[in-house]
Amino acid sequence: MAVDPSQLPKLPITLLIIARNEASAIARCLDSVPFAAEKLVIDSGSTDGTQAVSERHGARVVHQDWLGFGPQRNFASTQASHDWILVLDADEALSPELARELRERLPQLMQSSNAGAILRRQTWYMGAPMRWYRPMVGERMGRLYHRGRARWTDVRVHESLRFGGPAATLKHPFIHLNNPTLVHKQLKTLRYAELKARDWLDRGKPVNMWLTPFVYLSAFIKDYFLRLAFLDGWRGFVVSQTAATYAAYKRMRYYEMRRNPESKDMAAELLHGYGLDP
Repeated sequence: MAVDPSQLPKLPITLLIIARNEASAIARCLDSVPFAAEKLVIDSGSTDGTQAVSERHGARVVHQDWLGFGPQRNFASTQASHDWILVLDADEALSPELARELRERLPQLMQSSNAGAILRRQTWYMGAPMRWYRPMVGERMGRLYHRGRARWTDVRVHESLRFGGPAATLKHPFIHLNNPTLVHKQLKTLRYAELKARDWLDRGKPVNMWLTPFVYLSAFIKDYFLRLAFLDGWRGFVVSQTAATYAAYKRMRYYEMRRNPESKDMAAELLHGYGLDP
């Protein structure tokens, strides 16, 4: 007789999610980790009922105004009740196979001196899993860690987890339901480009606009051919073109910020109108 995973003893680990307006996705994410003793959602001002959905699915919700991806995740780590933390985004979920693997391996891992573990991510794109495009098939990501032995990089976007010691690697993937539509993807691209351009502005990065056409071309070639996106058919073309456009657009946007500083506040106001924090 099969055992209901939710009835098994909990493990002393916190599932951590940072979210804003994720009511349609977050329940699946929370329910995919039945073994976590704590489920914690750091909400940055949802207006769609994300907080209530999270609480109904067993999560504790803490409000924190948006700090940028890296700082937001580091703040979130301080709010967890347990030292061991598993991080997922609201549009991600553990596969049943990975949930079983984690339940089996976590007790030993948490007794070790390891700083954390590397997980693999399988991405669904346009309603189906990508089969060949390398960044979406088995992408390696630091998502499980002891908060005293690892820290997120303090950048506004494209943050990464830096381990202060050895890290194990888990076999089975977790699932990423990437952007329900291309409209969602384009809005996210605008937001990420804005955050990256602001990081460059803080650092005083040279503009180098003359590189932009070559950046676009090289990004497309890298994704479409070298990363095997062409084997995923037209979906591979779309994902490669989107990535190349993002690579070029964030440089153009940075050039505009340097040339016309007023555009920074004007864009922020517009993004806020769409519920996006720059």
